[in-house]
Amino acid sequence: MRTAVLFIAVCIGSGFAVAQNEDPAYEPLTRAYEALKARDYDAAVADFLKGIEVAPSRASIRKDLGYTYLKIGENELARDQFREAMRLEPEDLQVAMEYAFLCYETKQQAQARRIFDRIRKTGNPVAEQAFHNIDDPLAAGIVRWNEAIARGADDFNAHYELATLAEQRDEWDLAAEHYEKAWRKLQERRSVLVDLGRVLKSLNRLEEANAALLAASRGGEPRAAEMAKELLPERYPFQAEFRRALELDPGNVDLRRELAYLLLRMEQQPDAEKEFAILTAEAPDDLLSATQLGFLRYARGDVAGAMPLFERVLAGPDEDLANRVRAVLRMPQVLKQRAEEPKSTSIDAKVMAERSIKAGYTKDALKYLQIAHEAEPADFNVMLQMAWAYNVLHQDGDAVRWFDLARRSTDPKIAAEALKAWKNLRTSNEQFRTTVWMFPLFSTRWHDLFAYGQLKEEWRPRSRIHPYVSTRFIGDSRVTTAALGAVSPQYLSESSFIVGLGLATTPWHGLTGWGEAGYAMSYITGHMLPDYRGGVNITRNFGNSLTAESSGLFAASGTDGVFISRFDNDFLMYQQTRFGYSLGPKELRAQAYWNVNATVDAKRQGWANFIETGPGIRFHSSIMPPPMYLMVDSMRGAYLIHGAYPVSHFTDIRAGIWYAFTR
Repeated sequence: MRTAVLFIAVCIGSGFAVAQNEDPAYEPLTRAYEALKARDYDAAVADFLKGIEVAPSRASIRKDLGYTYLKIGENELARDQFREAMRLEPEDLQVAMEYAFLCYETKQQAQARRIFDRIRKTGNPVAEQAFHNIDDPLAAGIVRWNEAIARGADDFNAHYELATLAEQRDEWDLAAEHYEKAWRKLQERRSVLVDLGRVLKSLNRLEEANAALLAASRGGEPRAAEMAKELLPERYPFQAEFRRALELDPGNVDLRRELAYLLLRMEQQPDAEKEFAILTAEAPDDLLSATQLGFLRYARGDVAGAMPLFERVLAGPDEDLANRVRAVLRMPQVLKQRAEEPKSTSIDAKVMAERSIKAGYTKDALKYLQIAHEAEPADFNVMLQMAWAYNVLHQDGDAVRWFDLARRSTDPKIAAEALKAWKNLRTSNEQFRTTVWMFPLFSTRWHDLFAYGQLKEEWRPRSRIHPYVSTRFIGDSRVTTAALGAVSPQYLSESSFIVGLGLATTPWHGLTGWGEAGYAMSYITGHMLPDYRGGVNITRNFGNSLTAESSGLFAASGTDGVFISRFDNDFLMYQQTRFGYSLGPKELRAQAYWNVNATVDAKRQGWANFIETGPGIRFHSSIMPPPMYLMVDSMRGAYLIHGAYPVSHFTDIRAGIWYAFTR
């Protein structure tokens, strides 16, 4: 019997080992789930991606990666993973719902509508409601714009808005009709050709679609050209497609020139000559087409027709083309020092980068900025913009490098902005960090000057928890020694230096946890006592900060839960909220606000349970360091435990200076 049990155990263990060996994703997935438990989401993402590499057809990995992306706020990346999971398991309606909602949140309403429409047909009431939330406004908008056009609003905006709504509602014929009408009204908007081509492809009208996309891919707007090329077939366009595209966009010089050279390669010189003749008539500055047309006419003996074209080229600024004409006419070549060419490549790239940034296409903006940097390596503004682009893309190593280069600019504004960002980003990525803060505060209630401060040295490894060494100072000018049970400022002043070793978490959505152990050394009695303290902090800030350049509303909220062993092992909760208005020029900024504060504790000590409220104001001047400000608060408060003190209400005016820095 014992032998049989051992045999079964060995078989089970062997089978488990074989299963591990047969599953190539076992190791990365094990690491990923362990990282999730430790809330190390970056490591979890990396291991899930490794799991997908070795097991690309497993939908469950993509689901877990999608949920992990959601935890760190990467909704677009999460959406892409749920899309793949839905493709692998189309019958999983829960995944389809997740994908649909993420499509809606990431501005892909048309796709969200399609998925909700499919799911609602299974009887799902949530999908039914979500579908109507998208579809009903689209239907109403289509009716409204149709009526506006019928009343005479025959302009670009009317047709374009109607086409956009129709496309989102999968009314492809209506969308194609009005995209084309919008294009006819305003042909400078070449991106409309991309919209038209996309809709025509959805209708399976491929010849018309390719014509619209081909027209958009040549000449004019670089971004529209890039989008069009992504939708075009990989093969080179046919001659008939060029012809159809020119019917749609007859003024496209680049498109017509490319057709003309295609005809030359196909040895159709008469047709090519016709196209070059149209080009030279419609675009007199197109010296390349004028040169080619002159060569064609000269080759067939039409010297009279060629000479005006040659004269135009010889009088033009392009010396290479002029020398080619001189060679044909057997004239001496001219070697002339060229004037410095304008840096048009850099200018165009910077313009496209700016447009991409405004549209939210940071990766595209970075590509254009790299082109601009190659064209003008000494342009410090381009370096600064590249640094910000890398920063937005969370590539902080590259961002630090480009900020470091940009801070050497001779332009004081660029140098100052780059220096500030370089210091902040370098500090946040360094392995060791020193933080100092100080807060002296005078209180009219206590007629006392309190002083708070901390010097903290942190080691920041690549984990969510990092150790630190801390020295705190909590004291006052009157060296208060009263007992905690008395109505005194003793709870505001521990009259000690507190030295400790601690652990703290990396901030996550404004939440930080910490804990430390050490000794409190009284500067009054000279005694040393063990000190254990720790807690959590949640901070939220909204609106215009004190150092922002614009005026506006703001709100700030901080919640702290703190355990302090020296307060009889008490646990205290602090809630501080401010809301108000930031105003003033950048030379002298101010915030006028209202305070609402509350403090409670677990042991219900009288001094630790009160609320207070009142107005306040903060100031920051340009002559002060950025982390420094002056504040004055006028507070009215009340103790929450009745009978704890003879006087249950208090009034206090506080004035203080806050200063902090990190290195």
